Amino acid sequence: MRSRLTKLATALITLFIVSLAVYSLQELLPGDPAVAILGEQATPETIAAVRADLALDDPFLVRYANWLGDALQFDLGRSYRTGAPVVEEIANRLPVTLELLLLAQLVALALAIPLGTFAAYRARSRFDRLTTGAAFGLVSVPEFVLGVLLMYYLALGLGLFPPTGWVPFTESPIENLSHALLPALTMALPVMAVYQRLLRSDMTATLQEDFVTMAQSKGLSTPYILFRHALRPSSFSLITLAGMNTGRLIGGSVIVEVLFAAPGIGQLMVQSIVQRDFIMLQGTVIFVAAAYILINSLVDLAYGFIDPRVRYQGA
Repeated sequence: MRSRLTKLATALITLFIVSLAVYSLQELLPGDPAVAILGEQATPETIAAVRADLALDDPFLVRYANWLGDALQFDLGRSYRTGAPVVEEIANRLPVTLELLLLAQLVALALAIPLGTFAAYRARSRFDRLTTGAAFGLVSVPEFVLGVLLMYYLALGLGLFPPTGWVPFTESPIENLSHALLPALTMALPVMAVYQRLLRSDMTATLQEDFVTMAQSKGLSTPYILFRHALRPSSFSLITLAGMNTGRLIGGSVIVEVLFAAPGIGQLMVQSIVQRDFIMLQGTVIFVAAAYILINSLVDLAYGFIDPRVRYQGA
């Protein structure tokens, strides 16, 4: 119980530090934030109005305390460009990003688990060397390059997927899936390569354990031993990395959503930068950071359910 409270306190402190750092970015920008929002052609009257509206003449700590108090009530302000509440804009874009993240993780795990398991079973074989080379190649290719290649060959060349655009799930589930698979695959392949190599390494060690030898002596089939007895204790590091990779996938979704014209949070962040909408940018960055910290905290709590040895050591 004490360790859980310690992890919760650590997560809250981390989120506080991140929120302070993000809010401080506005202070570090050169020039007047009001001029950056309105442009160089703005009149002194409009600049003064923006400074008064954003309370830019108040001390930094006062402004941060007011903003933090509103954020704790799920009020991240309003976009200075559109006037829309930041929370509402994030809520409208969130389903797209969540769908891409979920599909990317499912595709990555669906490919990595069988490939990593068989590579561990046939360690140092031709298949193992082939998957190792492919994994190194996928990890070294940037996502924007991989996305362009997949778009060229799978969408424009073979016509298997629409190249860009988005159809909401509520309008047509099939069309939505066809538009989501290609960007999800772009995000999943580099992650899949890392998952596969990690699982292969852990399972190679697990297959040397005594309980695996005992299962083999009982005459159990190889697939049953691999997926029933060896996979679970070998997935401890995999689940940890999957949780940590959520932040990487969120960062990758910025590029992928812009490349494939998917209206998610990543595209909203890029639009906020281009439009110099600092309030919207602050809100999206804080939301992404909070989601990343929450997911990693849940992964920590899930360790005991994945590997019983963690519960015994904690007891």
